[in-house]
Formats: sequence, C-alpha cells, structure tokens
Amino acid sequence: MKRTAIILSLLAISGIISSAQTEESISTPAGGNIIRRGDVMKIDIAVDLSDLDIRSNRFVVLTPRLVNGNDTLTFESLGIYGRRQYIYTQRNEDKLQQGFEDVCFTDKDAPRSYQWIEEVEYRPWMHGAVLELHRQMYGCCNERMSRDSFVLNGYEDIFYVPEFIYVTPPVELEKTREMSGSAYIDFPVSRTEIRPDYRNNRAEIGKILSSIDSLESDADIKVKSLTIKGFASPEGKYANNERLAKGRTEALKEYVSSQYDFGRDFIRTAYEPEDWRGLEAYVAASSLEHRNEIIDIINSGLDPDAREAKIKKEYPSEYKMLLEECYPALRHSDYAIEYSIRSFADPKEILKVYERAPGKLSQNEIFILSTIYEPGSEEFNEVFEVAVALYPESAEANLNAANAAMSRGDLIKAEKYLSKAGDRKEADYARGVLEALSKDYVQAQAFFRKAAEGGMEKAGEKAASMDEFIARAGL
Repeated sequence: MKRTAIILSLLAISGIISSAQTEESISTPAGGNIIRRGDVMKIDIAVDLSDLDIRSNRFVVLTPRLVNGNDTLTFESLGIYGRRQYIYTQRNEDKLQQGFEDVCFTDKDAPRSYQWIEEVEYRPWMHGAVLELHRQMYGCCNERMSRDSFVLNGYEDIFYVPEFIYVTPPVELEKTREMSGSAYIDFPVSRTEIRPDYRNNRAEIGKILSSIDSLESDADIKVKSLTIKGFASPEGKYANNERLAKGRTEALKEYVSSQYDFGRDFIRTAYEPEDWRGLEAYVAASSLEHRNEIIDIINSGLDPDAREAKIKKEYPSEYKMLLEECYPALRHSDYAIEYSIRSFADPKEILKVYERAPGKLSQNEIFILSTIYEPGSEEFNEVFEVAVALYPESAEANLNAANAAMSRGDLIKAEKYLSKAGDRKEADYARGVLEALSKDYVQAQAFFRKAAEGGMEKAGEKAASMDEFIARAGL
C-alpha cells in the first residue's frame, strides 16, 4: 500500500502585523505554515516588506520562533536598517558583537518580501506549539525601543474521523456443510472383504462411524449423505489395482450401511485404482536424491504400469523406500459426510450457539449477533474476527473484519483483510478509510471516488471531504 508522508498538522493563517508608531510605518503583513512530515517539522513564513519605512537612525529585527510554554525554538533573524544606523553598525562592528540578526538589509535595499523555510527534527514538545514572529525596534546606540510578538500560526492536528460501513452477508436458505477425513483400512493381499479386527481396522473404521454418530446426535443437524472414495497404490498391475480399489470401496460401503438404517442411496461411492497424485505429493516433499526425475516419470504420460516399472528400474533403492514408506499410505478411503444445520434467527439463541459451537452459525447469523453489541466494543469486534476465522475466503467476512480492525487501530490487519474483500463498492470505500487513517489523503480520495462511481452516495461525500485534507497537507 502506497504511503505518503504523514502530515500531522497544517493550518495556514494570514494576518497583518502592525505597530502604532507616531513617526514611521513598520506594518508587516505576514503569514506562516507549520507542517510535520514524519520526524521532520517544517515552517514556512512569508513577510511583506514593501511598506517598511524606517527612520535613518533605527533598525528592526524580525525573528520567527516556535513556542510551546517554556520551550522555544528560534530561527534565523532578519534585520532591516535605516541608512545611518546601517553605516554606524558596520563601522563599529556592533552587528557581529551583538549578533542581532543573521541576515540584514537597508530599508532601501530590502526585498519586497522575505521568506523563511526551515526544517528541523520533530520533538515531542512541538506538539501544540504556535509559530510567532518576534519583532524588536532599536534606535541610536542600539538602544531597544520596543519589542512585541505576533502569532502567525497555531499547530493543529488533523484528525480524520472515520465512518465504518459493515455489510450484511446474504442469508443461506440451507446451511449445508461437510465433514471429511481419511481412513486407512488394511486388507489381506489381493482380498476385498472387510475384517474389522484385522490390524488397526477397528480404529480406522471408527473414524467414519464416530463422525456420523457425532452429527446424528446433534438435534440442530441433519445428516444427508456419505461419500466414500477408495484408492489403491501403484504397486502391481493396474488392472488388479482397479479390481481391489473398486471391491474394497464397495465392501466398506456395505459395512457402514450395516451399522445404520440409512436409505439405499445414502452412501455414494467412487474409486481410483492408483493414487499417483498422492505419490507425487510425497516425493515432492521428500529428500530423495532423484526426486525431480521421479516426479518427471510420474507426470510423463506413460501408462501406469510403465511408469511404475521405469521408477523401479532406474531408481531401485528409492523405489524400495517408496514401497515401504509411502505406498501403504496410498491405500486409503476418503470420506465426506454432507449435513445441514437448522437456521437461527433470535439473537439470544444465536448467542448461546456462538458460545458453545460458533461453527454452526452462518455469516448472516453472526452478523445478527453483532447487532446486540455497541459498535467498536471489544465484543462487537470479536464477532467479526470469529466470522472471518470461520469463513476465511468470504469477501463479506473479510470486509467486516477489516472495518473492525480499523476501528481498534490495527491498520496492518485491516490491510490484510481488505486484500480478500473483493471489488464491491463497500470494499473500495473501506480501502479509502484505511488510506485516510494512514494519512494518504490522495489515495483515499481515489478509492472514495471509485466507490461513489459504483453508486455509493456516502463515498461521494467522503471524496469531497478529502479536498480539505489534501489542501491542508499541501499535496
């Protein structure tokens, strides 16, 4: 995200500095700016000298100062001399001895205007300081006749007050979810019948059964279907592996069906004779010496039996390791249980579900819950953090979470969420808010205008308001 210099303050005020003098005119129109950019404080003062009329034996010294209570930072002084006083000072070197000013002119040679532009390191005491022009009048023998100060500028922080707009996620007519996993069921060589007590089968089959039971026992949930997909490893002939994958998947289906009173079409099955994608993933994550070469063979387009034979022939030791360490894991049954969750409408009931099982709630239901909390409160912000954790790819969840993050001052997290908030007008508006909070008013205005072009009236108002911030920041 593009960042401009952070400008914490800017207030330009023009005024007339004058003094009631009976014998001469030394009125001095002047104006000044104070600008902070990061760790640098800049002052910019312009003084009109065109009307100065100083008597020959007098001189005036103008000195800008940044003042806050007892803290003062003094800048370069400017001296304007009458002709006789200038000659006297040069002859007697009083100028150097007394150090009245850093720059000097005679009133006849002085420019029509003079400008101070100074940059200094920002210090904490400068917050709230004012810019003054200190003026001293001297007469014969350098006797000070008068002194006074005029405030040119007040230091004023620019505060952008954000207005966050949260979006209501769409209502899900049916909250359909899925619970999935993998079971590693062992079979005797070339056999397809299920043996629950064989090796670790009871625990592996139990993964599927316990998942179904946990859903069936929940009054808010209705189990709709179970899908089982069986895989065999590439070991041996493809035709035999196809027979095994199909037969073992059907055997698992029949066993699970026998444990429940489901309808005939409740369990759907599929199979994959050899899990080459699983083998590729294992090899890619391994430290095998010929890892890349083996992956090339896997993706070569050769028929399955030729692929396995080539790996076995060209890299026999690594094939043996795969056979022992990887192939058993490629013989698995993936399962997915589809279920639906009833809807909740009452905020009090939603709160109870939120406290014990927030995963049951839709985005819209979580949004309803947010309405019971004060916007910007810890509870309010937490709701949107939970929503984006449950629905990390949702544009609405990310947009609302970004607003919540900005409201508590976490601009880094807000930027991350906005990267996944999509291109809707509300997302562009929120990006404008983020840029304004980061004091990039030009970029903020661009986002507000984009949102306004998308039909968001509020964004148009915010785009117009950025004109003032941009002007005051000198951008």
